[in-house]
Amino acid sequence: MSDTYTTTGTVKLIGETQTFGSGFTKREFVITTLGEYPDDIKFEVVKDKCDALNSVSVGQEIEVSFNIRGNEWGGNYYVNLQCWRFNINSQAQAPHPHPPQANQSQPGTMQNSVDDEDSIPF
Repeated sequence: MSDTYTTTGTVKLIGETQTFGSGFTKREFVITTLGEYPDDIKFEVVKDKCDALNSVSVGQEIEVSFNIRGNEWGGNYYVNLQCWRFNINSQAQAPHPHPPQANQSQPGTMQNSVDDEDSIPF
């Protein structure tokens, strides 16, 4: 059994559902944590949980429960934060520099930086 973790933040980006050749689906999203030193953290949901993100909007505050998953592929090691539950905080709406439009059909977009190992953002 793996450990579980929880964090709270404001939704910054919500990616599109990705489907792989095996039929496996996943969807990624990013939250900005609350506090004195906020971080942008990417999570993923898999399979039937992908559609659950349709109820979330950029700018909303959510609490994310997740597991840390790691694997090796081709001599490289990867870590994923796999969300298994989230709760939308209906009591608070965190300030957002560009509030989402009422008729906005797609939340933020995401880019996959795994292909370009030379462009690490830290």
